[in-house]
Parts: sequence; structure tokens; C-alpha cells
Amino acid sequence: MTRPISRRAALAGFGLAAASAGCLGRTENIAGRDPHSQLTLEINTTPADDDPNGIRIARQLEEHLTAVGIDVRLNTVGQTDLWRKVLINQNFDIYVGQFVETEPFDPDALYGLTHSKFIAESGWQNPFGLTEIAVDDLLDRQRRVAGDERADAVDALQETLCDRQPFSVVAFPDALTAVRRNRFEGWTEGRQPLSVTGLLELDAVAPDDGSGGDTDSGDGGSGTDGNATTGNVTTGNAMTGDTGDADDGDGADTDDGGGDVLRLVTTDDRITENWNPIAAEYRKYGTFTGLLYDPLVRADGESVVPWLAADWERVDDDAVDVSLRDARWHDGEPVTASDVAFTYEFLRDTSLGNVETPVPTPRFRGRSSLVEDERVLDDATVRLTVPDVNETAVSRALQAPILPEHVWSERTDAATIAGFEFDFETTEAVVSNNPDPVGSGPLRFVEATAGESVVFERNPDHFLGRPASDDAEAAEETTDPRGGIPSRYHGKPAFDRLRIEVLPSDISAVESVAEGLADATASNLGPASVPRIGRSDDARLVSGRSAAFYHVGYNVRRSPLSNPRFRAVIARLIDKSAVVEDAFNGYAKAATSPLAASADAVPESLTWTGETDPVHPFFDDGGSLDVAAARAELRDIGYRFDDEGRLLSRGQ
Repeated sequence: MTRPISRRAALAGFGLAAASAGCLGRTENIAGRDPHSQLTLEINTTPADDDPNGIRIARQLEEHLTAVGIDVRLNTVGQTDLWRKVLINQNFDIYVGQFVETEPFDPDALYGLTHSKFIAESGWQNPFGLTEIAVDDLLDRQRRVAGDERADAVDALQETLCDRQPFSVVAFPDALTAVRRNRFEGWTEGRQPLSVTGLLELDAVAPDDGSGGDTDSGDGGSGTDGNATTGNVTTGNAMTGDTGDADDGDGADTDDGGGDVLRLVTTDDRITENWNPIAAEYRKYGTFTGLLYDPLVRADGESVVPWLAADWERVDDDAVDVSLRDARWHDGEPVTASDVAFTYEFLRDTSLGNVETPVPTPRFRGRSSLVEDERVLDDATVRLTVPDVNETAVSRALQAPILPEHVWSERTDAATIAGFEFDFETTEAVVSNNPDPVGSGPLRFVEATAGESVVFERNPDHFLGRPASDDAEAAEETTDPRGGIPSRYHGKPAFDRLRIEVLPSDISAVESVAEGLADATASNLGPASVPRIGRSDDARLVSGRSAAFYHVGYNVRRSPLSNPRFRAVIARLIDKSAVVEDAFNGYAKAATSPLAASADAVPESLTWTGETDPVHPFFDDGGSLDVAAARAELRDIGYRFDDEGRLLSRGQ
């Protein structure tokens, strides 16, 4: 006799799962391992200290799979190890994770995630191994058409992906950030407060005594020389405890480098060890590498603005000319069209022909696949060969980070990571932690202690800090160094240093903000930490919807996960409403489509309006898992159970 599984009971024991240990080494494929035994599946996710939300989703799924007769092994590994298993070696059955883009993203982001062109490549490109002609056709079509035709193609793409279920969208979390009120302003719900643009939009709070130097309102509150307002100066380092007055209320704080310091705390230590913008397993949202490396253009809400590119134009059906701003790398070398041309060639093959088969960059393959060739026209102009696609696809292609040729051209040799075996040949460029990173962005690297902290400082040569000349005659002869960039970014960032410290838990991170030792948290906050924010008069919660959706990913290369009908049954074992209510305490929104952060992009057929998934409804029996209904569905698609209720591998 089967019994229902309570929604809350399935989530209550997640702490037990957090205690389980996992290893990164090569593991046996255990999906349907023994044809004469119970079906076994492994779920991989990160422990609670890394991500309290992911483990709760995994724990619920474990409970429900076990209830219907599947043997489940819940394996917790660190975030870097998880992505190596999933994105690089594809050595997994099921995983629970988060997508990497926090801001609402264009549907073309799904190209790299699901197009079968990338099933043999590592990284974020099709980690599920999906091969579906209908998906490929729709992905290609949405790149070629525009307007209503593109909207129709995107709707059909979402419906097809939902039907095939290479991954199950679970929920879009609220981005919960604890911030201080009295040092920086601009933390808003409308934008991700810890995105690249969110950090660049911050303004320093003026000291109570009105000091801090002259300001230029047109430069977002920064001084006319492009430096952030510094206000009164305190000595010492507030983050290490070696302080004079850590926060004396005058709205300013400094560290050993002098000037205002933005102090962030996180539970994710990867940014203290790796600054490689193309390393898939080390990048979560890419916020801080996005401040080190400039793209040609940058997404700004629903628009795209020129960034390292002063301008770009399509000169014919297959070519785009990009002209560059006057910019320098952090080591003083000029940024040239040769660097841009090198970058796009390098993104397609980081070996530059030095290994037997091309080794594309893991993170930006979908975007770089749009650029087929590149030609330097002069030092400041490059022509990119782009197929006849819509302008949206072109602009996404221009959002890859530009790399200095004189640094990255030395990283084309085959490489390995000590203690980690790859299933294919890779390059030093992909696996290097990129020590002493050299970018052209508004911040540059200063120092780091692995697992503890990292410090960046303002790039004094960046074009954001260069005001236009006041001389009218000179202005007619020169180009505004910030032309086309919204004025709110002029003169930014509004801090001279950015210091990020690693703490053991989100609760300790929140307490650090409440006690005035940090300005904001920079990692996922679990709902349990939210009440602590209100205990300080100077701290507040900033909550906004993130596009970084939680999902359950399936390795469709393996039986029985290769069967879309089997994946559909698993999808129906995920009680998304309960996850939102109990795991996220309501700080999330259940969803069916990966584009649900942009409500107008989701077709009516996939719009979440009730208590359950509109396409793959939870096996619900009055708030509990209907085990009998789930087993009946498995029997309908050809599976059998033994006398003890265990699901047998197919064919037994």
C-alpha cells in the first residue's frame, strides 16, 4: 500500500542532505546500472552553506523519487566541482542548479543552452546533451526573423522545450541583498543591485558636513576629475578589524589604499581564486569579471548601449563594422582592433589551431558562434563577419568580454588540472585561474587571499572617468570619450576600491552588514537570514526578481533520462508551489518557462496562473504526493515494479 508524502515533510529534512559528502572524481554511470535491479539515479547539487535553496529542491525531489520506488543517491559537492561534473565532463544523472544570467535575458541565450550543435562541447553549451531538430530549427529561426515573427518563434521554442524537458524550470528567486543605508545609495529593486550596471549606478552618500569636493551632477555625483566623492577619511581596514573607526557615521570609509571603499561579503569564495572570464565552472553571474573586462556593448535594461565600442553599424548583410573608444588595458597597453579580432577568433578556438580539434570558450560559445570571421580595418576599427541575423542577435554577439591579445595568445597550449581528469583535450586558457588579470574595465585587480578576500581598485584610465572637454573649439575636433553611454554611468564607479570578504554563512554575512562591517551582501541569502536584517536601523533588505532560475537538469545522453516521457514524470514529482512556500518562504516565483522573468515573453500556454505547473502538474493529492498516480504514470510508459514496490530498470 502506498502512502502520500507531505509537501512539508519532503522539505523538512534538507539538512540531512547537506551533511552528505561527494567527490569530484570520475564516477560510474549509475542510471539504470544493473538491468536486474532497482533503478538508481544520482542527484548532484551544492551543500546548504553554498546554496540553501538548491539543496532544498534536491531534497524534495529525492523524497518523491524514493516514494515512487527509485533508489536515489543525493551527492553534494562544491559549486566548482558541480559545474565541472555537469558542464565539462557531463558525468551526472540529475543536477539542481541556477542559470547564470541575473537580469532578464534575450531568448537567444537559449541557443547555447539547448542547440544540438553544442552537444559535444563542454561548458554552458547544451550541458544536457539534447538533440532535437524542432528545437534547433526554432533557435535558428528566432535569430533570423524579427517582430511578430520572432515572437511566434520564441513562443514555439518555449513550448517545445517544455514538452521535451531537458531541464525542469522550478522557480525564479528573489534576489535578496542586505545593504547599509548610510554610505552608498542606488540599491534598487528595479535592477539587480549586484549586477555590473547595478554596482556602477551606485552613488556615494554625501557626508553630513557637506564636504567631499566639487561635484558634477551630470557625472552621476562624481567629481569633475572622474573620482568618486571621498568625504571624510578614516584610517585602517574595517573588514579585517584593523580599524580606527570602522564607520563613524559620516558616510565614508577607507582602507590602506585611501579613498572610499565598497565592502561586500559573500559565501562564495570563487572570486578570491579565479578571475578567468571564460571559465565556466568558476563563473556564477560574472559580475566581478564583468567589471574587469569590458564588452563592446552592454545590456542596459531593455536597451543596448555602446561600451568599449564607440559605435557599430551593419555595412552589408554579412558584416558589422565596430569602431573603438580610446581605451587602455590595465597594464598600460592600448586596446586595439587587433585585440577585438583576436578575441572572437580565440572564443571559437582557444587553441588557435594548436590542438587536433577546436577548443571553444565554454561560457560564450552561443554568442561567439554568430561571428564567423574578423578583419582589422585600422587600429580602431574591426569588421566582423556575421550572418544575416536580426539586430538582437548581433547585439548579443557584441556582449562577449574583449581580451588582450598580448596576454591570452600565450595560453593556447593543451592543459590539465592537477587531480582532475578531462574527457577531452582542453587548453590553458580554459582552465587557468588567470592570475593578475589584465582587462580594460572600470576596476582592476589589486590583491587576493584565496578563500578569504579579494580587492579591486578603480581604473583611473577608464573612459567612464574621462569628462568631455569644456573647450568648445576642442570639443568640435574630438569625440566625447563617453558618447552614447547614459549619464548615470559617467564618472563611475563611485568608490575607489571594492573589497569582497568571504564569510562562512549568509547569516554571518547579514550580521556583518548590520554591524557596519560591510556595505552589502553579494551572494544568495536564504530566507532564514532575512529577519536579521531588520534588527539594525542602518541595514535594509533590497528584494528584486532574479532571472537566474533554479532548475533540475537531466543528462539526456543516459537511459532512462533519454526518454522525454520519463523526464516528464520526474517533472511532475517537483512540487514547485511547495518549494516556493517552504524552501524560499515566498521569496520566489514558480515557473514553467526559462523566460518567465520577462512576463511578456511567455506564451499563455506556459503562464503560471494557479497552484501547479500548467503543463506538467504535480501529482497532487490534497497537498501531498499522490504516489499511486505517479506509479500508474510510470507503468503507462512501460516500467514495472517488483513485489516490494521498487521501480525496475527498463525491460525487467
